[in-house]
Amino acid sequence: MAFALISMAQNSPNIPVKVTDEKLFTEEQVFWSGRDYHNYAVENRLYAWWGDELVRLDRNECFVVNKKTGNEKSFFTRDQIKSWLAPDSTFAKVSLRAVEFPYTDRPLALLKSGEGMALVDFKQGKLVWKMLEKGYVASAWSDKSLNFAFVKDGNLSVRINGSIEGEKPRTVQITNDGDDDNIVYGQAVHRNEWGIESGMFWSPDGKKLAFYRMDQSMVQNYPLPSFLNGNRVQDKKTRYPMAGDVSHKVTIGIYDTDSQQTVYLKAGDPSDRFFTNIQWSPDGKSIYLFEVNRLQNHTQLDVYCAKTGELQKTIYKEDSNKYVEPMTPIVFLPWDESKFVLQTRKDGWNHLYLYDIDGKLVKQITSGEYEVTEFVGFCKSSHSIIYTSRQAGPIYKNLYSVNVDNGKVTALDNGYGIHGGGYNKILSASGKYLFDVWTSHDVPRNIDVVASNGKSVRLFSASNPWAEKHQPIFETGVIKASDGKTDLCYRIVKPYNFDSTKKYPAVVYVYGGPHARNVDDSWHYASRAWETIMSQRGYVCFILDNRGSAERGLEFEQATWHQLGKVEMEDQMKGVEFLKSLPYIDGDRLGVHGWSFGGFMTCSLMTTYPDVFKVGVAGGPVIDWSWYEIMYGERYMGTPQNNPEGYKNSSLLNKAGNLKGRLLVITGGSDPTVVPQNCFNFINAAEQCGKQVDFYVYPDEGHNMAGHKQVTLHKRITQYFEDFLKFRE
Repeated sequence: MAFALISMAQNSPNIPVKVTDEKLFTEEQVFWSGRDYHNYAVENRLYAWWGDELVRLDRNECFVVNKKTGNEKSFFTRDQIKSWLAPDSTFAKVSLRAVEFPYTDRPLALLKSGEGMALVDFKQGKLVWKMLEKGYVASAWSDKSLNFAFVKDGNLSVRINGSIEGEKPRTVQITNDGDDDNIVYGQAVHRNEWGIESGMFWSPDGKKLAFYRMDQSMVQNYPLPSFLNGNRVQDKKTRYPMAGDVSHKVTIGIYDTDSQQTVYLKAGDPSDRFFTNIQWSPDGKSIYLFEVNRLQNHTQLDVYCAKTGELQKTIYKEDSNKYVEPMTPIVFLPWDESKFVLQTRKDGWNHLYLYDIDGKLVKQITSGEYEVTEFVGFCKSSHSIIYTSRQAGPIYKNLYSVNVDNGKVTALDNGYGIHGGGYNKILSASGKYLFDVWTSHDVPRNIDVVASNGKSVRLFSASNPWAEKHQPIFETGVIKASDGKTDLCYRIVKPYNFDSTKKYPAVVYVYGGPHARNVDDSWHYASRAWETIMSQRGYVCFILDNRGSAERGLEFEQATWHQLGKVEMEDQMKGVEFLKSLPYIDGDRLGVHGWSFGGFMTCSLMTTYPDVFKVGVAGGPVIDWSWYEIMYGERYMGTPQNNPEGYKNSSLLNKAGNLKGRLLVITGGSDPTVVPQNCFNFINAAEQCGKQVDFYVYPDEGHNMAGHKQVTLHKRITQYFEDFLKFRE
């Protein structure tokens, strides 16, 4: 046996694999929930800006960082914070790794806990303001007014917190019909699509609150049984609007803390549209938001009066013969509030455009066959925008600055790797500096402080935490898609003691769906921990980003429209063709594994190409897109009514009888994302055709396993391939 360092028990999933070489990894060491993971994770450091002053955050101490040298000196400690807060112990255990500095001109540190918030003056060493509230499920705080909005017991309240000088706070409950089931206030709506991450939005002066109200009483309850609480099964039901069915109704309210009145935007019938990317005008008098129609082929940017709720004007429209997808709110220029930056893919690639408040296009700011991936912020003094993009290539993400006036682009990093990650606020208050957390395939993590001219100083360089272990061989490359012209990026992971004269079983790991990608020039080319475990067991792992995956432009993504699974599988099979051409791959021992969309792809590949894949493990798979939710499903598939052929062809119920190999399907018993009926119906369809499907349910778990179950889950997946792929006759 080629890999005698590992002893394994065939067909015995309950017998653990014994690792006899200490230089080999265990699951406890490489998975984030593993008991020994902390010893093998890449070291990180946290930073925050106080104006243009860079501060490093640690659990017990904060340090001021010299931006020219990287040298540090103590700023304040947690013991000092405790003494300043005494005798109040509410925030005594708060780690300083989460401290914020909301004011550029005041020496105030913001502390947060599950019980409230506090502002501490770190120059005078005293508590200047605090807010205590428990049991809320969503919140929003204004650093201008200190007002705090929160959802508790289903309803929305606003705590009017006066001023830092000490005005007595008061709490106003502004809704009374919320119940977190039928009527939901102040939380993300439309199942978090179109970049929706929150449900409350303070005006620039912090005196008006825009909030979502979602009426989902017309959406059918979906039962999610809980078996682990008490003597009887409980129902953790959720409202689940399936493709083609009735959707929930969302409206947007505005509460004025001065008048204590609430108005709702007069946006017409909310049952045929979605509302996203809410933005206040700089003067707080208007609300800007994108409206998307139910077909998702039209969007418009509308302006509403914050005082009356009346529609003032529509200033931008965009149509598509497939779908539109506004993902970010507009952003007003800080030096000219009559103009704003809008992101759109109307030319085929996500770029930045400058418009005036009447909707007139002033100019296109960025252009080219690459995606702008994130708007980072402004440098007001130079009239520049800092952003990240894929300009250097599809596996790279880099930082750039573009001058809005003349269009000059300045690169702010080394031109390779993945930059600007891990933080929401990497830019200083003036925009003249940023800290860049970056990685590359051979760089675990570096952190630089970068000036607006691109000059940088290294703050931190992480060592390789795997240096004393056997490390897999990580490689990347490009093959052509099934169209013969489009480049697809792949990652291949080989055993640490790879021998090109031997034959290895191979496993294809696949996701393949929108809004995700698997191959990047990050640490180990973004390889997952499971690939390391599999490679040291004697497998080669292959990962390909097919058409339909993220940040490669509209044509690349929309190639899968109305036919999910078809183009993706064609591209994956080009990857398999390449894989089988490698002399060290045993083409008769190919497996496939994926989760969620990747679970759908796994089942699709196993039933469409049953003679190619011998073993598969599908986690949380979509089996029929008519059972998926409206917002995501209808964007890519339309409705079962207007795309019946697409739904029929993508459904795996009709393909279950093709199954030949061994297939393990795994689901969370209370999965609210890909509801369990997908798995049950697939198993039933296979049974009716005389086919056997192995099935495992994690009771009461959701779409992904929580905590240490991530470790046991991957042990189960690994063992399945060990039992049925590695030693096939």
